Amino acid sequence: MPTGAEILVESLIKQGVEVIFGYPGGVVLPLYDVLYDAPIRHVLVRHEQAAVHAADAYARVTGKVGVALVTSGPGATNAVTGLANAHMDSVPVVVLTGQVPTTILGCDSFQEADITGISLPVTKHSYLVRQAAEIPRVTAEAFHIAATGRPGPVLVDLPKNALTEKLNTVPRGEINLPGYKPPRGPGHPLQIGRAVAAIREAKRPLVYAGGGVVAGNAGQDLLALAEKLRLPVTATLMGLGGFPGTHQLFLGMLGMHGTRVANMAVMEADLIIAVGARFDDRVTGRVDRFAPRARIVHIDLDPAEIGKNVRVDIPIVGEAGLVLAALREAGTPGETGEWLATLARWKEELPLGYQREEGVIKPQEVIEEIYRLTKGRAVVVTDVGQHQMWTAQYYTFQEPRTLVTSGGLGTMGFGLPAAVGAQVGRPDKTVVLVTGDGSVQMTLQELATVAQEGLPVKIAVINNGYLGMVRQWQQLFYGRHYSSVNLRLNTVGVKRAVGAEDLPTVEGELIVPDFLKLADAYGLRGLRASRPEEVKAVLQKGMNLPGAVLMDFLVAREENVYPMVPAGAALDEILIGD
Repeated sequence: MPTGAEILVESLIKQGVEVIFGYPGGVVLPLYDVLYDAPIRHVLVRHEQAAVHAADAYARVTGKVGVALVTSGPGATNAVTGLANAHMDSVPVVVLTGQVPTTILGCDSFQEADITGISLPVTKHSYLVRQAAEIPRVTAEAFHIAATGRPGPVLVDLPKNALTEKLNTVPRGEINLPGYKPPRGPGHPLQIGRAVAAIREAKRPLVYAGGGVVAGNAGQDLLALAEKLRLPVTATLMGLGGFPGTHQLFLGMLGMHGTRVANMAVMEADLIIAVGARFDDRVTGRVDRFAPRARIVHIDLDPAEIGKNVRVDIPIVGEAGLVLAALREAGTPGETGEWLATLARWKEELPLGYQREEGVIKPQEVIEEIYRLTKGRAVVVTDVGQHQMWTAQYYTFQEPRTLVTSGGLGTMGFGLPAAVGAQVGRPDKTVVLVTGDGSVQMTLQELATVAQEGLPVKIAVINNGYLGMVRQWQQLFYGRHYSSVNLRLNTVGVKRAVGAEDLPTVEGELIVPDFLKLADAYGLRGLRASRPEEVKAVLQKGMNLPGAVLMDFLVAREENVYPMVPAGAALDEILIGD
């Protein structure tokens, strides 16, 4: 007679699960015992949050459902940030959590937490399995819910008794979700007709592509539509890669740190065609001044997003690829020649740029060199902060699912475990992690996972010794009051803490944390560049060395990300630098 744990593993295999990212604990030991001989790869992370981030990234680069497994209590609560991150970015993940036996649920038992209740706001659905007979159905439903409609995370809470219970007869895993009917198809034909007419009449149209283009595998449909109807395209952070970055119709990213031409195009357009985007505040800026001259067509699979943040003139609920294909088939180009010429002139006159400085590495040049060496073919993972925005600006993404970043939640510490998941999911690709010295120190224990799994991740640390984006805001909006953002170590304080008498004692002298020694501690290679002329050599060597390499770039400490639209300002109220 199979146990619930054996039934669960068999159910996972039926769902096509090949990899689980996890961390064991007491109540999930019955499941880990079955996994010992199961044909499923288990990647041991060093923190439960990392398990969900790794599963999240695995899902993004493969298009499959990512799976994480953690224990009860603190194991489950540690996974909440990962759930929230996947929920904000609409990533299909199934998180399996252990739970105390049902006989002592609600008794404040050891390592008990109401994870189904805790996770409700940050999941697409949450299950509490009470007996082994429910496992086949719940597993099938969890994967179905995660992957269909607007994707998202699903939590399955597994009490220990459900894993140890034995069954004479195993129920079939039939899905029973009468109330779950996600939208499908190309949208309402009348709305398609209205959108086609609006495109034909528009003189200054603009496509605004969001993460739904990537998640919905609609990149080729968007390219075909834009080329046939001569439509310029801008993208959100999550939409990068959904349209070729080198295409003449592409204007770059829009929003707070978007290109000047993209933001100007939004302000001047007479028609906005938003696809798989949610009009996030980082994109719109001041909502009452967003696209003031434009009618808005909003294409989205989630009807709750349409009209939520901005007024919409033509709503279309449907699958992005099918809607775009319908628009292409029925549509004819409008008179956009003058508009395209204007945009081409703006692109030439208002490019992204930064000022080089003798003897100082600028972070932008590190990103540019990574792009040059990888030719835009790598999977690039980022953490959150200035380096994330520089990557979006200076790495030209050509293909979908090649940027893995925390967009909606902005989770520092996402990058390293996400690089683990991306490399496991795409072993055929070079995976480059661009991180900051602040972000990487939040989950640096995952260097152990990188080493143990033999993952050849290339890690570029943009090391400015600050919480860079917070410092930038403090500089621009808080009178340079750099409150609690300095990550460098005062030697006097270090001496006092560790009793190292041979350390320098000059008041105010700073120690740069030695990431190379950290890499060596995990058996990884470490390289450093502290001058501009060293950047190319370090990157070339790091990219060509076998296995994982950590490259530490000591960059200009107070370099800012420009352009920048201040929070609450309109897209034409843009800061362009000092």
